Amino acid sequence: MREITIGQYIPGNSVVHRLDPRTKIILTICYMILLFLLNNFWGYVFPLGFILMATLLSNVPIRYILKGLKPLLFIITLTFILNSFMIKGRVIYEIGPLDITYEGLSQGAFMAIRLILLIVGTSLLTLTTSPIALTDGIERLLSPFKRIGIPAHELAMMMTIALRFIPTLLEETDKIMKAQMARGADFESGNLINRAKNMVPLLVPLFISAFRRADDLAMAMEARCYRGGENRTRMKELYMTGLDIAAFIIFIVFVIGVFASRFFV
Repeated sequence: MREITIGQYIPGNSVVHRLDPRTKIILTICYMILLFLLNNFWGYVFPLGFILMATLLSNVPIRYILKGLKPLLFIITLTFILNSFMIKGRVIYEIGPLDITYEGLSQGAFMAIRLILLIVGTSLLTLTTSPIALTDGIERLLSPFKRIGIPAHELAMMMTIALRFIPTLLEETDKIMKAQMARGADFESGNLINRAKNMVPLLVPLFISAFRRADDLAMAMEARCYRGGENRTRMKELYMTGLDIAAFIIFIVFVIGVFASRFFV
């Protein structure tokens, strides 16, 4: 659980750290959409190249980012296996009533790579953007919707708090599990149903801890006279620079490459 990187922030002064948070949010959303538009393996060369370049420029260790895939290895493996058995086509190997097909293996590998690139890309956003900058970026992007009554500041604050507390709740879960195991609880043996039942004693203290943290956070915000986005000032205003324009241009080049691979390969 400690190896989940989504929601964590690594301070730094790299090129990616210095980008405007709005630039990083927009590019991350476009990157996610782009992954779902791919229809062949050659197309993955471009998002892979983009994410590798962004990782190298961010000075975040590639090993640290890949470590975030470890807790999700089960989901990635399950996706690959299900696609391998469920898609009909040229049979490679038969296991009873199930057939492993060439098309299934190809689709399974395709979906697994998509999941990996999706996780790595979203992790890089939170690893290089502080929670405050992320809140300001989301709020500024949602500010045009204020005219139709959408509370941009409140939505941005809720999303950022949710991301910020993912690592905290995971750490709290780990502590509760160890405390329960010290008292004789068993979370690892038995079948899937029994293991799910054994998780019930874990959920109750976790929910209590989460509500307690939420109450403490609300009291701290009220003690600092927090009143939402009305008349709120910022110590650091957001400005897009030439660095942000260069990031958009580089991404557009990769987008052109993706569409070229989609239609011509």
